[in-house]
Amino acid sequence: MRYLVIGGSQGIGQAIARKLLASGHEVWVGSRNQGETPDGATWFAHDALQDELPEPLRSEPLHGLVYAPGSIVLKPFRSLQPDQFRADFEINVVGAVRTLQGALPALKQAGQASVVLFSTVAVGQGMPFHASIASAKGAIEGLTRSLAAELAPAIRVNAIAPSLTETPLSGKLLSSPEKVEAAARRHPLHRVGRTEDMASMAAFLLDPDHSWISGQVIGVDGGLSTLRVG
Repeated sequence: MRYLVIGGSQGIGQAIARKLLASGHEVWVGSRNQGETPDGATWFAHDALQDELPEPLRSEPLHGLVYAPGSIVLKPFRSLQPDQFRADFEINVVGAVRTLQGALPALKQAGQASVVLFSTVAVGQGMPFHASIASAKGAIEGLTRSLAAELAPAIRVNAIAPSLTETPLSGKLLSSPEKVEAAARRHPLHRVGRTEDMASMAAFLLDPDHSWISGQVIGVDGGLSTLRVG
């Protein structure tokens, strides 16, 4: 099967690309920089806000698409400028929209296809300093449900809502053992997320064996969104 991972050269996207490759799938990775794109993937330079997808990803059957780019801007609301809200919305929402619109003919050709987007635990669990990113990711959750209804039954659309995960993007938040330990203690399962946690869920949602799941926002968050423990 053929899969496209936007943002697959690092972090969560990279882990997803690796997992799909390990299962024997054909994987295309689009990102601004080649970074550490997994061996075996077909990489192409891609800015989701400006570039069109390569012709094969627009005209040949595509069984799944993952849009993994994101942002982490944590600031008090009073210091957030409108341009920051616009920037977060652009990369998280508009980039996903442009990618999906470009790939839609190829996804339809596959007969049964799956799309995985990314939200955040901060949409459903109010957190201070998350106003900008939670606003953008809240839009992703709305987009997920709307498209799942519109594109059914041929294309399934789901979203993953992680909590804090060890990636290059979160490096400043987890820059010392003390910060990692403090973050882990905030989660009922007493650790922060790993890219492999998100990759496993993404692969599950992409797999046609799980073709009765659509329109869902699934928390992969160490229990943070639903559990309170002593």
